Amino acid sequence: MKVVTISVNGLRQAADNGFFDWMVKQNADVVCVQDIRGRIWEFDDERYHPPGYEAFFIDAENEQDGGVCIYSRHFPKAIMYGFAFEPADREGRFIQADFDNVSVASILLPCALGEPGKQKQKDDFMNAFMAHLQKTLRKRRQFIFCGNFQTAHLVTDASSRYHKMEVSGFLPQERGWFDEVFESLDYVDAFREINKDKNQYTWYPEWAKGWRKQSGWRTDYQIATPGIRGKILSGHIDGQTRFSDHAPLIMDYDIVVP
Repeated sequence: MKVVTISVNGLRQAADNGFFDWMVKQNADVVCVQDIRGRIWEFDDERYHPPGYEAFFIDAENEQDGGVCIYSRHFPKAIMYGFAFEPADREGRFIQADFDNVSVASILLPCALGEPGKQKQKDDFMNAFMAHLQKTLRKRRQFIFCGNFQTAHLVTDASSRYHKMEVSGFLPQERGWFDEVFESLDYVDAFREINKDKNQYTWYPEWAKGWRKQSGWRTDYQIATPGIRGKILSGHIDGQTRFSDHAPLIMDYDIVVP
C-alpha cells in the first residue's frame, strides 16, 4: 500500500498548479491532503475527482482553518469525520478511512507560529489527540495517521537556524508530545524508521527563503500503530515537487488493501 500525505495551502491553487496530474502519476492507494481551504460543495467539479479515486472531504466553518480530505483507490468500509473533539470537528481537522485491516487518517493541527494567542488552542488539540491515540491502541486493527502536525520533533528535523528560537512548532512541550507518542505509546514515525538522515524537511517557511536552501522543518508525518513497524518498505520526501510550501511525504507499506 502506497500512502501519500501533503499539505497544500488551498486545494484550488494546488489544482491550478497541476496537483491532480501529479497525484494520479503516483499511483498511490491513499492520498491524504491537508489545508484544503474551501467548502465541500466547492470541490464538486470533476477536476477535484480524478478517475480511479474516491474522494472524501471535511471542511471548516472558517475555511482558513484548513479542512482535510482523503483520496482512495479503494472504497472504504467506513469514513469517520472528526475524533470526538469539538474544536477539531468544527475546524475540519480530521477524517479517517477504514479499510479491512487498516485505517488511514488525514489530520491538520492548528498553527500558532507567529500567533502566541493560538498556542493554547494547539496545545489543547495535541492533548485531545494524545487521548485519542491512547484509545486507538486498544483497537484490533492498524492505523496510519497522516498529516501536517505543525511541529518538528528532533533537532535533526529542523534546520539549525531554528534550534535556539522559542517559536511554536519547536517548543519543549510540543517536542515532548512526540516523545510520548513514539516512546511511551510505541507509535512509529514511519519515515524516521527507515531514514535517519539530516536535512529531511517537508516544510520551507516562506520567510526563510533568503536564509539558505535547507532552512526547513519536518512537520509532516505518517504516524503508525506499533503493528506496522515491520511493514514499512520504503519512503521519501519529494523535495522536487511543490504545490505549496510543503513537500509530499510518500511511504510504501507491506499491506494489501483489497
